[in-house]
Amino acid sequence: MPEGKRRTLHVVGGLDRAGVETWLMHMLRNIDRDRYQFDFLVHGEKTYDYEEEAVALGARVIRCIRPRNWWAYARRFRRILKEFGPYDVVHAHVQYFNGWVLRLAHQEGVPIRIAHSHLDTRAIDAGESATRRAYLWLSRRWIEAHSTLGLTVSGTAAQSLFLNTGLPIQLLPCAVDPEPFTVPVSSEEVRNRLGIPLDAVVIGHVGRFEDAKNHDLLVRIAHEFMRLEPRGWLLLVGQGKLRDAVESQCVRLNIRGRTTFAGSTPEVPTLMRGAMEVFVFPSVYEGLPLALIEAQGAGLSCMVSDAITTEADIRPDLITRMALSAPIAMWAERLLEIIQFRNRPYRISHDAVLLHYHFDLSANVNALCGFYSDVEQKRTNDRLGAAR
Repeated sequence: MPEGKRRTLHVVGGLDRAGVETWLMHMLRNIDRDRYQFDFLVHGEKTYDYEEEAVALGARVIRCIRPRNWWAYARRFRRILKEFGPYDVVHAHVQYFNGWVLRLAHQEGVPIRIAHSHLDTRAIDAGESATRRAYLWLSRRWIEAHSTLGLTVSGTAAQSLFLNTGLPIQLLPCAVDPEPFTVPVSSEEVRNRLGIPLDAVVIGHVGRFEDAKNHDLLVRIAHEFMRLEPRGWLLLVGQGKLRDAVESQCVRLNIRGRTTFAGSTPEVPTLMRGAMEVFVFPSVYEGLPLALIEAQGAGLSCMVSDAITTEADIRPDLITRMALSAPIAMWAERLLEIIQFRNRPYRISHDAVLLHYHFDLSANVNALCGFYSDVEQKRTNDRLGAAR
């Protein structure tokens, strides 16, 4: 490996198409790869959606055991640092487990250790068991003691992970690549390819099939909406462990014939602009959801839960918030109103929305490089400290 490269190990759950992973791939594609080396530590043995591209761009995808046994994980993590390192930066994206990861990195002498908060889980943390709450407390203490910097995608996500810590925190909202939103799209072609009728009124959603995304509520909203609007249709984009359960729910509610499961796809901007009428996002918790940023960039009216931070509202005129506790009928009726009385969303130019300064891809890359530029100063300080 060329001398002088700043070498970063990103610790992530995997490299499938999802918010954090998509943002990391944006960074890898756009960063100066002659100066910065990215490697990805993933948990488990599966092959991931982005893995082939990441390797082609010069990254290494390094597999570690899943963190069920902390001591076994520690042994494997230390071997990885010795075998693939030395690293200038360990950048951890695994929320509360960041504490253990960065504790190990600190013990192994990694100079820059970044804890990155991508979620605001306070609403569910409060209801956790005493054992779980003790783990959250300990994780925050480890993050405070062993991190050199905290990054957060939003103010609410910062409060979740860095509560009552003295760690220096920097805001780094995850940017979106604007280019795919500028390419002409044929709604007829997209809908024909998906098997969706041209006159269907399509509710869209993009997200992993996991508890946080609240597909159970989404499907029940769609069922009630289809009762009010006979042309109603549901388009679900993503993959995940609950996918089969969601399909079974659609069968039970007799809407499977009007539901399209598009799977994991790199064509999210195309599907948003060519197939969806409105975007529904009833998540239980988020940090700063990229899918919602993308939906606004596509010009879609968006109905979202009140659990989602207003920091995601780059087009407030497109956003309608609903309480998670509101009756299903209220969600469906409000959704129908949005569709009936809105003007057809115009396709906003990317310089008016997606290059909003908080979500500018080039600014994101420059900010990240700035955080990593502390490596040389940290090395100097460490050498001076050792000399004393």
